[in-house]
Amino acid sequence: MDYTERRGDGLHRTQLLYEAASCGDNVLATWRPTHDRAELLSRDAQYIASMGWGTWDLLSGDTTWSEGLCWLFRTDATRPLSLPELCDAVLLEDVPRFGKLLTGLLDGEEPPGVEVRFSVFGEIRTLHLVGRPVLSTDGLVWSVHLIARGLTTQVRSRQRLAATRRQSDHLRQEAAAERRVASVLREALLPTHSGELAGLGLSVAAAYVPAESVAAVGGDWYKCRLLPDGRGLIAIGDACGHGLGAVARMAQQRHALAGLAHAPGTHAGELTTWLNELLCGDPAAETATATAIIGHVDARRDFRWACAGHLAPLLLRDGRATALDTAHREPLFGMLPGHEYATATLALRPGDLLLLYTDGMVERRGEDITTGIDALLSELVACDGLTAQEALDRIMAAYTPETHEDDTCLLAIRLD
Repeated sequence: MDYTERRGDGLHRTQLLYEAASCGDNVLATWRPTHDRAELLSRDAQYIASMGWGTWDLLSGDTTWSEGLCWLFRTDATRPLSLPELCDAVLLEDVPRFGKLLTGLLDGEEPPGVEVRFSVFGEIRTLHLVGRPVLSTDGLVWSVHLIARGLTTQVRSRQRLAATRRQSDHLRQEAAAERRVASVLREALLPTHSGELAGLGLSVAAAYVPAESVAAVGGDWYKCRLLPDGRGLIAIGDACGHGLGAVARMAQQRHALAGLAHAPGTHAGELTTWLNELLCGDPAAETATATAIIGHVDARRDFRWACAGHLAPLLLRDGRATALDTAHREPLFGMLPGHEYATATLALRPGDLLLLYTDGMVERRGEDITTGIDALLSELVACDGLTAQEALDRIMAAYTPETHEDDTCLLAIRLD
């Protein structure tokens, strides 16, 4: 830095070299005048390039180090390391490489550069060393020059990158294993649709499709079965999250619904209320929410259903597809303990096709969900006159899982 001092004979200006180091809770600062501009440029170059050089006179024993080499070894310029001291600082594993370099120099050769690690005040520092011998007229070596370039930062960066790669590989392996376990568990839990519903004049088709862009399966589920009282139970839901946790919550909700549905004389609103109480009262699912549609089809072919924050079912009737009225749609599961859910009724007609689905079917990044619903309605219109399975196959053919970020469940019910 430039320094100006006022003296009796006027202003005197010079350049000072400053250094600072921590010293306990204080900072120790030292400075001295630069000898010339070349010295200042040399210091800057060594600092920027993280390099330095040293000379060891084998006859006199004198050792001379540049300031850059002193920085690399954190030593004072007045106390450079002798060759034996430098050897003592080499890590044991790197002694053969350093010894080969020195042996070549003392034999009058110019060996190739080598990376050597040194212990500097308990810290491992990696240097790239290049040497040159100085020969006398009789061909004997009387002095050794070494140029060192600090590689500690690069080595640490490579080590961090390698550690990050190892961690990423480990996480990918864990995610793949979890996905395999969750997929097997899901396949064991999700039912095939019940053929017993044919007694109510219903044909059912169901599908589950995992999203290709998600590393773990989600908590989408459905349930179709004939109850002992002759009604058909129709339900679909989505437990929040992905992976084994979501699959476990999905299994809990499905199995809980299966048990509650056997209570005689219950309507869909009661089942939904009880299931919500179960989730709200589970400490393990304190922050977990879920959506669902739970309904019954009775002997009169009435679909009585309740909605806990789920997307409205779609109805295909007489060649026209519409979303059912969700004026009675109420909060997600796990949000409001004690909340009572209402039931709505839809009188089904022969030829009607109901489509229940989870949000992965219609949600796309950067797009309003109504756009996805409208596209699904258009596909449903083209299914007029098809069976439940044919309609589901047609919709799935138009579905592109690679553009979706969530799993999806579809449930098609047709009144024949």
